[in-house]
Formats: sequence, C-alpha cells, structure tokens
Amino acid sequence: MNQPEVAQSLSLDGSIGEGGGQVLRTALSLSLCLQRPFHIDNIRIGRDRPGLQPQHLAAVRAAAAISDAEVEGAGPGSTSLSFAPGPVRAGVYRFDIGTAGSTGLLLQTLLPALMLGEDESTLTLDGGTHNPRAPTFEYLNQAFLPMINRMGPQVQAELIRPGFHPEGGGRIRVHIRPAVHLWPLQIPRRGKVLTLDAQALVAKLPLEIAERELAVIQAGLAVHAGGLQAHRTEDCISTGNAVWVSVYSEHITEVFSALGEKGVPAEEVAQGLVDAVRAYLDEDVPVGPWLADQLLLPMALAGQGGFRTIQPGSHTRTQIEVIAAFTGRRFQVRTADHGHVFITLE
Repeated sequence: MNQPEVAQSLSLDGSIGEGGGQVLRTALSLSLCLQRPFHIDNIRIGRDRPGLQPQHLAAVRAAAAISDAEVEGAGPGSTSLSFAPGPVRAGVYRFDIGTAGSTGLLLQTLLPALMLGEDESTLTLDGGTHNPRAPTFEYLNQAFLPMINRMGPQVQAELIRPGFHPEGGGRIRVHIRPAVHLWPLQIPRRGKVLTLDAQALVAKLPLEIAERELAVIQAGLAVHAGGLQAHRTEDCISTGNAVWVSVYSEHITEVFSALGEKGVPAEEVAQGLVDAVRAYLDEDVPVGPWLADQLLLPMALAGQGGFRTIQPGSHTRTQIEVIAAFTGRRFQVRTADHGHVFITLE
C-alpha cells in the first residue's frame, strides 16, 4: 500500500459505527503503518464510561513507544486525542496494561506495523488473556495468527500465564519476524471440516468445572474423546475459567470461546459455546463474524484480498469505514447465496 505523499493529519469521529475502542485501535495501527498523523474526537462517547480507559491508554502509549510519537490528550477519560507517529522501531518491548484489559487487542494494535518492520521484534504483554468481548489467546494463536503467517510474516505467540477479569495478571509473549510485503488472502470457501477439538481451562478453580463443560461439548458436537482436554493451573494471579472449540477445516481454522461467569452453571457456559459452533458449521462459510473484522486491516495493507462470511456486523462495518478514511479505498460487500456475503478489496 502506497503511503500518502504528504502526511496530512486525518480528522476522525470516534462515534462512527460501533463507536467503541476499535475505532481508536484501528486508527493507531494505520497511523503507524502509513506514517499518517490523526486527530480523533468523541472517543467512546456513547459508552457508560466514555473516553480513554486504561486499556485504551495502554494501546496509545505502546503505539507511541514503538514510534516515538507525539501525543496530545492521552489522559484518563479523555474523549479527544492527537497522534503523530515517527518511524516504527523494531525491538524488544514489554507493555503492562495495568488492569485485566485485553492483551490480544493490544497485540492487534501493534502487530501490523511491526510485521512490516525492518527487523524482528518481541513483545511481552501483561494484562488479560481471556476477556469478554475480546479475542482469547487461543483464538489469536490458532485462528488469527495463522492467517497473518499465511500472508508472509512469521508470528509465534506463547501464553506465559492466563489472566482473567477483574484481577488480570496474565502474560503473553509474541515473536514477530516481519515480511517485506504481504501476500493477499483469498478465502472463498471453508472446504471439508477435518476435525474438532475442545479444551477447558480453570485457574485456581476445581478441575471438575472444566470436565463438566467438556461433557456438554462432547454430547453436542462431533468431538472425539481424544480431542477433549481439561487443564487446571495455579500459576496465575487471577481466578477464572475458559473453554474453547477449535474447528479445523481444509482452508481455515476457526476458534470459538466462552468464559465462565460467577453464578452461571458450567453446563450453561458450554451449551452457549456449542450453539455458537453449530451456527458456524450450519452457515458453511470459512470466516466467522469475529475473524471477519480482524482480517480487514492486514488485507488492506496487502492491497487486495477477499473472503466469504455471514452478513457483517457493526464491528466489521466500522472497520471498513476507518480503513477507507485512512487509505481512500473501500472494501466491497457483495451479496452471495444463502444470505452470505463476499467482502473484497480489489
């Protein structure tokens, strides 16, 4: 993707689309990659706690640290921010969100620039690794990062210890070997479903919770007994439970996760996960709803690509708008059969 000849500052309205932290994170990523400064107003203006919260400030400060950026407005609760990046520097970095904020979302903010850098980088990120409404570590490692690696960079991630809300304290370590350019992704079909496996993790909780979840999954999905694994750890700060199902197909792997909640039976947590996996299998699309919006930014950096998915939600449409604002190019959403869509950049 060509950079603008003149790096004019871009003005963004943070209330567009879903109006959450995604607008800011995508803007930070594209600003680093394209070396284009931006100013954003109305950050998370419609949320119960509007403005910059610790997890968003962590993303701003980390993006600034890897690029010596000039930043104005990076304070708690701020609804406006100016960000002017310098050249991105590869290196060894450690960033602590300071709360249970998502390490996965922080990684996705920094990764695009570092995977196109001049040298290898290593990130150690502290915070939450299994968060509601954010990619879990297993999703990143098995679904998202393999797509990035298919485009040319080589990214390896390791879960050092899990971190759950509200204590956090999790840690992931990610090694990034950059690529000179990105190969376009074309994912028109899922192909044959090869196998499913399911795992459940409990941190400082009885293993029996994980075993009950896996029993529900085994009864509801075609997961053979050898594909079921229960894990328990005490090597963490927080208490929590996560369960996930990996769907391995010919052309893609998708991962679906659920988190235990206080007062919610393990069987109910697992049944919700079973329903989500069944819905994906019934749709017969390769790219699920979460991966859809997360693939758009790397595809935009590659300059072209496309995939088949279900009708896009607010996050996907928001991503399309922010990318168009920075690049002047817009993904096309074309209706396909069975209510599916092709999302393409040509």
